[in-house]
Amino acid sequence: CRECGKAFRWSSRLAHHQRSHTGERPYKCPECPKAFKGSSALLYHQRGHTGERPYACPQCGKAFKPFAQTSNLRQHQRVHTGERPYACPQCGKTFTHSSNLQLHRRTH
Repeated sequence: CRECGKAFRWSSRLAHHQRSHTGERPYKCPECPKAFKGSSALLYHQRGHTGERPYACPQCGKAFKPFAQTSNLRQHQRVHTGERPYACPQCGKTFTHSSNLQLHRRTH
């Protein structure tokens, strides 16, 4: 990249990267005013207009919209696994979501 010196193996990746400097967003959604730097981002976005829910929990089938991204699916799966990765450093109580830990910490 002439702007920042970052190197890319593929010219298409360089072209996509250069849009971060120019602000160009050539891939426009036909359903709303949003525009994107890459075609894959546009396709991902368009799923939201169709109501498609491509992220489904393999245990219970609960599906998540693409705008929610895969992190919501990972958080949901903790219901099944029992994983509680966020622990209070003061009392040791654990939580499935970091936001719940933050709320809890206010009680100390």
